[in-house]
Amino acid sequence: MVRWKAILIVFIGAAGFGFTPVFVKSAFQEGYTLAQLNGAQMLLAFSILWLIAAIKRVKTKQVTRKQVFKLMLAGSLNGSTGIFYYGAMAYLPSSVAIILLFQFVWIGVLYEWLFDRVKPSLITLLSVALTLTGVFFAAGLTFERLKELSTFGLVLGMIAAFSYAGFIYVSGRVVRDVDPFLRSPIMISGATVLVLVIFPPTFLFTDVVSSSLWLFALGAAVFGSVLPPLFMAIGVPHISSGLATLLGSAELPVAILMASIVLNEVVLPWQWFGIFLILLSITLKDVVETWWSRRHAHRPSHDKA
Repeated sequence: MVRWKAILIVFIGAAGFGFTPVFVKSAFQEGYTLAQLNGAQMLLAFSILWLIAAIKRVKTKQVTRKQVFKLMLAGSLNGSTGIFYYGAMAYLPSSVAIILLFQFVWIGVLYEWLFDRVKPSLITLLSVALTLTGVFFAAGLTFERLKELSTFGLVLGMIAAFSYAGFIYVSGRVVRDVDPFLRSPIMISGATVLVLVIFPPTFLFTDVVSSSLWLFALGAAVFGSVLPPLFMAIGVPHISSGLATLLGSAELPVAILMASIVLNEVVLPWQWFGIFLILLSITLKDVVETWWSRRHAHRPSHDKA
């Protein structure tokens, strides 16, 4: 694949996730519950991704049962992320919920430290410090604001961040050589099973089936569960991990813009400054690490006499 096409695909996938709060908040405003929205979204995403797999005629024999189980287990973390993230949006402004979710950046560093014994570098620690400072400004976390925000919503948002970081950590390490058009539907199957176990789809047997719930769920499914994982799986292998991370951060400003323009949430100047700090922390880390690795890769080796 041509590099610029891969960059565009990854960017679209990441930016698409930023539209999700619009559909989630709209569904809540119409009186739909977390269970109804989550269940409907997963059912639609499951159907869409397997339909794409059927159209692409992917060969299911390329994966073993053990690999399927691993992918479904990884996908279940994506399902739990949706539950906690949407739950946070039920109690918090969507601009705050997405900022909390974005804490996966430093939580991923923590996971690597705990599980892989990879001690964070100085630039990584600086990046984490910038991220946390950015969160303080981006969420408008003054003492008065904290008193206004739901503690339960804040807890749900942080759990979503830990879950999402876990999803990225695990999915990047299991069965990476599978066709993305097969990998994505298998993973969404794991997410669907988890969501339907927690929220049995009783709404299918009520008059909700014929309502606007499915329109909101379709938007959340396409922009939250179909485009991001599929486009990432297609494009990321053709670009560097650093560039992929930078492009992946596009979801944050898009989500904040949608909250401001579509949902009419007030986003103050210092919140934009906080968002800038978060994006700067990601950029700084990846640029420095990429430069450092290239410098050492091209450094001439000298044989000892």
